[in-house]
Amino acid sequence: MEVPDAEWKKGSAELLVLSLLEDQPRHGYDISKAIEMRSGGALKFHVTSLYPLLHRLEEQQWIEGRWVEKAGQRRRRYYRLTAQGRKVLRSQQRSWLNFVAAIGRVTGLENA
Repeated sequence: MEVPDAEWKKGSAELLVLSLLEDQPRHGYDISKAIEMRSGGALKFHVTSLYPLLHRLEEQQWIEGRWVEKAGQRRRRYYRLTAQGRKVLRSQQRSWLNFVAAIGRVTGLENA
């Protein structure tokens, strides 16, 4: 599979993270691995780019994080979607679908 352009990945990073947090709280490493696994290895986010994004989303109050300590494990920050984040996710999903449909119409790939 061809790896998407870095700019595409950058532009879709918020959508990917918010989507993964819709169903359950996750920590950063889990988010990174889920993106890689679900994309079949085509998308990879290093912690050096993922954690600043998580911090920004938290500042925007789209997600909230809390520290969790489990016996025998190091403490991890788990993030979950807020009500505002859920609204943003819905909006970004609609925008993404409209964008993909428009690209498909222009390139003739809508039925490919």
